[in-house]
Amino acid sequence: MSDIIQLLPDHVANQIAAGEVVQRPASIVKELLENSIDAGATKIELIIRDAGKNLIQVVDDGKGMSETDARMAFERHATSKIRGTEDIFKIATKGFRGEALASIAAVAQVELKTKLQETTLGTNIYIEGGVFQFQEPAQTSEGSNFLVKNLFYNVPARRKFLKNNNIEFRHVIDEFQRVALAHENLEFSLFHDDDPVFKLRKGTQMQRIVDIFGRKLHPQLIPIKEDILWCKLHGFVAKPEGAKKTRGEQFLFVNGRFFKSPYFNKAVQEAFEGLLMPGYIPTFFLFLELDPEKIDVNIHPQKTEVKFEDEHLIFALLRSTIKRSLGIYNVAPSLDFERDPQLDEIMQKSFPSKSNSANIKMPEIIVDRDYNPFLEERQTSKAEIQNLAEMYHQNISAEPSKINLFEDEDFDEDLMRLPNGYWLFNKGDCTLMLDLGRMHRLLVSENNKSAKKTNTNSQSLLFSLEYHMNEIEKNKYKSIKKYLPEMGFEMSIAHENVLRIEAVPEGLKESQVMKFLENLFEILEYRTEEEFLQFYQNQWNKMQSKSRFDFIYKVDAEQLIKDFTALGFPEFLPNGKRCFYEVPFNDFKNKF
Repeated sequence: MSDIIQLLPDHVANQIAAGEVVQRPASIVKELLENSIDAGATKIELIIRDAGKNLIQVVDDGKGMSETDARMAFERHATSKIRGTEDIFKIATKGFRGEALASIAAVAQVELKTKLQETTLGTNIYIEGGVFQFQEPAQTSEGSNFLVKNLFYNVPARRKFLKNNNIEFRHVIDEFQRVALAHENLEFSLFHDDDPVFKLRKGTQMQRIVDIFGRKLHPQLIPIKEDILWCKLHGFVAKPEGAKKTRGEQFLFVNGRFFKSPYFNKAVQEAFEGLLMPGYIPTFFLFLELDPEKIDVNIHPQKTEVKFEDEHLIFALLRSTIKRSLGIYNVAPSLDFERDPQLDEIMQKSFPSKSNSANIKMPEIIVDRDYNPFLEERQTSKAEIQNLAEMYHQNISAEPSKINLFEDEDFDEDLMRLPNGYWLFNKGDCTLMLDLGRMHRLLVSENNKSAKKTNTNSQSLLFSLEYHMNEIEKNKYKSIKKYLPEMGFEMSIAHENVLRIEAVPEGLKESQVMKFLENLFEILEYRTEEEFLQFYQNQWNKMQSKSRFDFIYKVDAEQLIKDFTALGFPEFLPNGKRCFYEVPFNDFKNKF
């Protein structure tokens, strides 16, 4: 039998390796921005065309490269960051494997212009599909200028799987934000199809967050800070009113590197326990600083996952520090009587010499066991006790009141409201637990469909409203503004990122306008423009709908049930959520 194993050609091996590093334009953005930071840049400019499919350009004022280094940078596993195996376990830079540029050059047309500070001329390199084309001297600025053109031009199958521009550019923004948030001491700018999207100044961490996510987030931010011997934690969490139903503004960093961790996200969520509505996710920007030897950043091709030596201790540190800060700023009770036992481990590791508490005398609590608070109170007479008992027996033996909801029915149907806003409804041989809010939403939706309501009528506001957009919302507004006039909105960008609203659709309350717009911008996350009309109608239906807590009177509940019965009493909303839950009487009997 002949031999069948052979070495792959270099260009094929590079394309396969590129599949791990380069998944979409945003992958290239991440690698090039991190290279600029490692090069000591103070000013970084990102230029994007066609969501990065046709051009990704990164210009920096870093230290640049020599002719030889510029050529070597595109070879696989060529790196200036690692000299020996021990260096892998104390990574202090962003890139270190020497794979990124070779992988990018394998699936695109790449041009690099770079110059060292002390040289007169720089160098210009051009590589196409992983094949070196030329290198020549060039007049260029100090630093580096990377141009990546026509991504996946030589791998059509990969290019075909890229999403539309709206989605791909959203991923580019994600990567840009992650890098910019971790380096508030650097200037960043982003241009898309010649339009400025971000121009970020140097400043504090707070300024960087506000510059990216908008002024309305500023009053919601609560500082977080803890400094112990082996770990530093700092950053911000937003107050509960800053929480959202969708993920997007949850950021974790370690040593200036963004990473994902559902485990640590849970620590933050637990710190907000009892403060958030069900389904809401807190907003946070948290930065950890540890000895590089205590973490491993080399467990994921995109370096977005990090392995920690003391993961459970960091979990406890995050949870306790955030809870304490929420208490200090009067968002939550500042006394936590359920002491986290893991805090003792944290303190023992940070201050081992102070961990021995054998000589500490616990404070004593002296209780007067002879004190009786009722001695000075008026004693209840036997006659009063007997009278109360008689009233109780009369109440429990009384015939329960019946509510006949439908005069043409032959049977009685009982209705009772629960403290949590749900209603119990006896129908035939079953008891139904009703969510009147969802039932009302379905009715509103069906009524709007049958009336073919388009919300074209507009109502002018007595005083115009101003909505402060962040850059992401501004970008979304531009993509949907052509639809808004026919829906009844009159609005325009007044100055910078301020949206001035002069008129709104008829039926939309002035107090609802800001939340309605916020929801519109939020639901466009990773969506196409074509879906906007459907999402808009869904939001409009929600805004017109009542919640289950709005139904406190039986007469309103009765009318809604009648209307819902005429609709056929459907069990589910179009999104699959239940309008009611049916419990047979036998199930109640089996509980006793």
